[in-house]
Amino acid sequence: MRILVLGATGDQGHPLLTRLQAAGMTPVAALRNPAALAGTEFADVETVAADIYDEASMIAAARGMDAIAAHLPFVFDRDLACKMGANIAAAGRANGVKRIVFHTSCHIADEDIGSPAMDGRRDIIAAIAGSGCEWAIIESRVFMDNMIRSWNKPGIVGKGVFAYPAKPDLKISWICLDDVAAFMVEALANPDLPSGRYRVGGPEALVGDQVAAILSEVSGKHIVFKSLTPDDFASAMSLLVTGSPDVKPASIYDGMAQFYRWYNAQPQSPLVVTPEEMAKHFQHKPASLARWAARQDWNDPRDPALATRMAGMSR
Repeated sequence: MRILVLGATGDQGHPLLTRLQAAGMTPVAALRNPAALAGTEFADVETVAADIYDEASMIAAARGMDAIAAHLPFVFDRDLACKMGANIAAAGRANGVKRIVFHTSCHIADEDIGSPAMDGRRDIIAAIAGSGCEWAIIESRVFMDNMIRSWNKPGIVGKGVFAYPAKPDLKISWICLDDVAAFMVEALANPDLPSGRYRVGGPEALVGDQVAAILSEVSGKHIVFKSLTPDDFASAMSLLVTGSPDVKPASIYDGMAQFYRWYNAQPQSPLVVTPEEMAKHFQHKPASLARWAARQDWNDPRDPALATRMAGMSR
């Protein structure tokens, strides 16, 4: 199977490329700059020039493809989200692709929550569902890999603090990106999977103190959980990346704060999914936090994916 991969150069795209190749499928990375993977471990992946905001470009890129697998950037303009969804749907429809698989990268509420980033995801889902192609929406919870990114790992390794914008009793079915990729590949490979939306997460629903306890046991370090307000988290992220603690409206930091304000305000956590629910549709069994954490180096504060990610972005 030839799979057109959208979002191939990011953290979420890398494990998908690996999983597709391991499954005997042929990923074709749709890139605005076809040289973006040169010099990375994915330099051998076939590429095609494509612009997600241009319908003709997307239709051309999907020519000869059996399916489309998409990781998409969060945008803070619903018109842009609608355009992405419409162009993916047009590409699938025009080329008769067998299935479109879209990873939402977050929980998707059933109604508007006032966050253009999340609400726009529902517009994308609607467009894909109306494409005439078979489709599967993979709705992940929260990524374990967030713990090893440059905005989190140094605090865990150097200070013994796992800081996150979750209230102390917010349960989360943390999932690693490799498992997200595995669910996407299974959705692509299984012709009997009905079109629909599928929530995926890790096998445990954990609060922050439980996450810290597992990290402590695996790393051999004493790690504590610090519950941040979403606004403090967004300000710290902005300071780290931009040099300013001021969170600009419609920025990714503002968007993350909107997400976690809503998550924390719900009477029941929307970030929980049970193994039984996933087993109804998928054979893949996601890793526990302890199993994933044991694969990480908790003595090195660096983000292990940074070099590959930056190599792709700089070209």
